[in-house]
Amino acid sequence: MRLKAQSFFLILLLPALGILLLFIALPISQSIWLSLHRVIIGLPGLGELFIGLSNYRELFQDPVARHSFWVTLFFVTVTTFFELLIGLFLALLINLRFPGRGALRACVLIPWAIPTVVAAQMWRFLFNDSYGLINYMLFGGNSTSYIPWLALPNTALAAIITADIWKTSSFAALLILAGLQIIPEELNQAAAVDGAGTWRRFKHITLPLIRPALLVALLFRTIDAFRVFDLAFVMTQGGPADGTNVLQLYGYRKLFVEGLMGYGSAISVVIFIIILFLAVLYVHLAGRRLMEARI
Repeated sequence: MRLKAQSFFLILLLPALGILLLFIALPISQSIWLSLHRVIIGLPGLGELFIGLSNYRELFQDPVARHSFWVTLFFVTVTTFFELLIGLFLALLINLRFPGRGALRACVLIPWAIPTVVAAQMWRFLFNDSYGLINYMLFGGNSTSYIPWLALPNTALAAIITADIWKTSSFAALLILAGLQIIPEELNQAAAVDGAGTWRRFKHITLPLIRPALLVALLFRTIDAFRVFDLAFVMTQGGPADGTNVLQLYGYRKLFVEGLMGYGSAISVVIFIIILFLAVLYVHLAGRRLMEARI
């Protein structure tokens, strides 16, 4: 009887497995296959020349690729840290009971609901050195004093980091809020009766119990930050001086601008391996935290 039930469940899973193979496994395997070949769009006479790991060796020796990796790593580190910090603050705020809490929760989610391309275009206007609102707020109508935010490598990177933090902190807040909702209110009430202050209740009760939710938020935000493309593409096109040239944007240029399908696929495969490693690591840590919380 149990064997029949297991077979029935496997049959029910077959459509989902088929979709996964069609839309996930097949593109990944095709990218890996292309990364082992020299394929150049516009030169069909060359065909698909098998070159083994030459694309990867060239990638690891490419100074622009190394620079793009460090730019991406800096972007991921800074945005993930501040998004979790701001998301934790927002989650604690909207978890309180006060009039209008539902409306505030809806307002907090507005930045996350806005399409990324629309948000990037909005921030590009805000950071414009001639008519942007940010320069106007800093310097008023003085046309001789302004900061060319998107024309300098450091300020341009700071601009896309700011845009990403503004947009996705609310998503981290939503995940952390889900962890806050499952904490029994009696724990905080009992601690308050025993004389524990707000900070001690947060440190010894709230924070340990929301660690699994924090790890889930960290997982999603890290993976999403490593895949950043649209913000840099719309706001800066990777410039100036490759200051915002993240790995995804560099891979896009190699694939669709220069037509180097094999080399661009190698970049995509490296990004996939990095994200897969981080996902496995975070899931392992999250699973261990869940087991500790249950014990």
